[in-house]
Amino acid sequence: MIETKDAETPVVFTPDNEPYLGRPALLTFDQEIPFSLWVSSHIAAYTKSNRDDLTDLQRAACQIVPQGINLALSIRELIRQGYLFAALVLIRPLIERAAIIAYIHDHPEAIEKWKDGWRFRDRPSLSIMLQSMAGGVDLETAKDICEHYGHIVHGDPVGADWNRVPLNDGSLGYSVGKVLNSPELCDELSLQGWAYLKVLIGKATSCFPEVNPPTSIKARQL
Repeated sequence: MIETKDAETPVVFTPDNEPYLGRPALLTFDQEIPFSLWVSSHIAAYTKSNRDDLTDLQRAACQIVPQGINLALSIRELIRQGYLFAALVLIRPLIERAAIIAYIHDHPEAIEKWKDGWRFRDRPSLSIMLQSMAGGVDLETAKDICEHYGHIVHGDPVGADWNRVPLNDGSLGYSVGKVLNSPELCDELSLQGWAYLKVLIGKATSCFPEVNPPTSIKARQL
């Protein structure tokens, strides 16, 4: 095991000195966040004023979407602090929130299962929801995505490979702290975070057509 920081590494990074600042993929992720927060705040205001008139789908969105945004923001902050493996673990629950809201939005009959507790044996599998979310992508591809992130979440030997980092002597070790020398993993995290946050917010705006984003950012909806 190794600790990848040294005596000169800040204990806490700020937006002006974070290790992966300037990566194009990270910038793309950053540009999606203000839009998602705008949508969230305006949906919150709408639901507060119309709480007795919300549809079942809207009530479900009020539960699912904030969790997804919270996860996306957590992933972003972990990237800032160099904790890339922890950020990678959170991609899986972010995917699930995006897949759930997309599925119940596109399959209105599924809302009854949500209201009944979204029980494991009754709800569709994540691979089925991903297949639906991606517009009918091959089911095997959806299963591969689920398996990939399942390894990372559950801590098996395959998942451990994603916590390996290069050492100064050219060998590999397992990180226990900040990882500051893995731009490729930063890019992957940023693109995954951006993509699923975008799905989440796109479906949220569809659930609440009464909440219209400003003209300048409306084109960024799904």
